[in-house]
Amino acid sequence: MTRWARLRHALAGSSLRVRLLAGTLVWIVASIAAAGWGLSSLFHQHVAQQFHAELKTHLDQLAAAVVLKADGMPALASALSDPRLSKPYSGLYWQIDRVAAAAAPAAPGLLRSRSLWDGLLRVPADDVTDGAIHRHRVPGPDGATLGLVERKVMLEGAPDASPITLRLLVAADEQLMVAPVARFSSQLWLALGMLGLGLVVAAVVQVAVGLAPLQRLRRALARVHDGRTQQLDGEFPVEIQPLVNEFNSVLGQNAEIVVRARTQAGNLAHALKTPLTVLANAAAAPDSDLAHLVREQVDAAGRQVSAHLSRARAAGAASVPGTRTSLRPVVDGLVRVMGCVHAARQIDLKVPQMDLGLVFRGEAQDLQEMLGNLLDNACKWARKHVELRATRAGDRLLIVIDDDGPGIAAQRRDAVLQRGTRDDERVPGSGLGLGIVDDLARLYGGQLELTNSPLGGLRVQLSVPAA
Repeated sequence: MTRWARLRHALAGSSLRVRLLAGTLVWIVASIAAAGWGLSSLFHQHVAQQFHAELKTHLDQLAAAVVLKADGMPALASALSDPRLSKPYSGLYWQIDRVAAAAAPAAPGLLRSRSLWDGLLRVPADDVTDGAIHRHRVPGPDGATLGLVERKVMLEGAPDASPITLRLLVAADEQLMVAPVARFSSQLWLALGMLGLGLVVAAVVQVAVGLAPLQRLRRALARVHDGRTQQLDGEFPVEIQPLVNEFNSVLGQNAEIVVRARTQAGNLAHALKTPLTVLANAAAAPDSDLAHLVREQVDAAGRQVSAHLSRARAAGAASVPGTRTSLRPVVDGLVRVMGCVHAARQIDLKVPQMDLGLVFRGEAQDLQEMLGNLLDNACKWARKHVELRATRAGDRLLIVIDDDGPGIAAQRRDAVLQRGTRDDERVPGSGLGLGIVDDLARLYGGQLELTNSPLGGLRVQLSVPAA
């Protein structure tokens, strides 16, 4: 594992506080380093420009002041203005050399400033055109390094004398440039260090304040875990409040599941108690109808067990996120089954073209049980026609089943949704179908409605959550 991979692995397992502080610290150090280097470089460039500009100013003054005397020797018409030129080894110097010509040899140090004392500015030979300025770095008095500028000028003397070419030199100790930069850099890094320290303190405070709601959330979770409260309580920032709301919703769903499970267990026990008691009594009595009675009661017990197990399964599935069931395949399968089961009655079961994007947010078995019961009831009661249509309305699936049967009177519709209630004893059934569908729909947050059908019979409208 590379060093970078180990660092990422370590950060991935560290706390949010460590990661935030590490990232902030790296950014602060990088920013301050870049700012310090940039400001120091800019100041150095500025001081260097000022240094060479000052040298050029003195060179211009020297060029303006130099003249030729009657004997053809150069002299200064006026002294230069900077008093450092008169102080020995002050760090600022000028010198005038005569350039070698056919009539006269070269003469270095023909004139020089008092600040040079008995020293000379020794500059390597350079082909400098008249008026052009060249720069050099040369050794100076006391081992100092000098920054130097030079220019060649030609002066006309007497009418019968030949012109003379002079090399004008002005130099200054580079410490005059380096020392201010060094002082500025030391003060700059001190100021940036104090700024960085302040930023680190601010980052620590910001992280502590920013993560404080997570500490409150952890304490609230601990109270839930210890059983001191049933939901997360307290005020949280808007970024965390949705998480708290969803968690409270999950806690509420879990509590409802527990209550439903207990209720279903009690209902199942109560539903099985009576058939089993009858079976026990029938088995003890000398009755020739024992076998028929036993079979009838066992069937009733089986239906009750199936109904309660369906509710228990749906209660768990309704609270599990991510379950999806496409509506079209389930409907197609049920239509084929109903065609076989009710083939003798030749029921015309119509299903218009259905959008493949209709998806139920729940288990396929629950959807099959709900639609299977509704279609079976419609086919049992219909004379000839049954129609199923499905649409989506917002976050709900609306499934409508119409038949042309006798329908159900309005005052009886609430009663037939109860378990074991049958509207007509002449039609075979247990009376559990619509009750099971209603229970399953409610467990998913849906609804079952019974109304009049345009076909003349009953319209059943099932509303369930869509994925």
